[in-house]
Amino acid sequence: MFTGIVQELGSIERREARGGDVRLVIGSGRLTSAGLNVGDSVCVQGCCLTVTGIEGRTFSADVSRETLAVTTLGELAVGARVNLEPALRAGEPLGGHLLSGHVDAVARLAASRADARSQRLTFAVPVALMRYIAPKGSIAVDGVSLTVNEVEGATFGVNIIPHTQAVTTLGALNVGSAVNLEVDQIARYVERLLPGFATLQRDDRKG
Repeated sequence: MFTGIVQELGSIERREARGGDVRLVIGSGRLTSAGLNVGDSVCVQGCCLTVTGIEGRTFSADVSRETLAVTTLGELAVGARVNLEPALRAGEPLGGHLLSGHVDAVARLAASRADARSQRLTFAVPVALMRYIAPKGSIAVDGVSLTVNEVEGATFGVNIIPHTQAVTTLGALNVGSAVNLEVDQIARYVERLLPGFATLQRDDRKG
């Protein structure tokens, strides 16, 4: 589990093809010096990956073809910056909201505008996910826990304060940029408890 509070901006040091999938070697001075171990889970751009090796100030993680297909990790080039968060440990503060690191969809930045010192970002989302996104609810964008400001059609908006712009990759997004999206887990469980869940599922299949 993760919280969506980024601990470090890492960088892609190497990409290694491995029998159809990819091994990423990620530069991370802070996490590796803090006692990261082989087998630990790390959230990389919103994706839960397992540490497969540690060398100096880098760690490696294998990315399966499934993950490459449904996230933005397949697009990361050497030198790209990535949001990093180690797994939540018992007793640590829960500053954001609970995340699994399982990406629901790739969204795209549809609009960006300045709002005083903050930046207002609007993301276009697959229609099937919009029922999980609510104003003032929580959402994770590239592993960053954010509060939804508004919802309209198949888009939602968030506000990125200067601190978040500086310590995550969100400050460098351009219109059209792809991001990994994870909706609030509570919304999914509530849906399954609702009497109309089966009807919604049937309607999705018809659409």
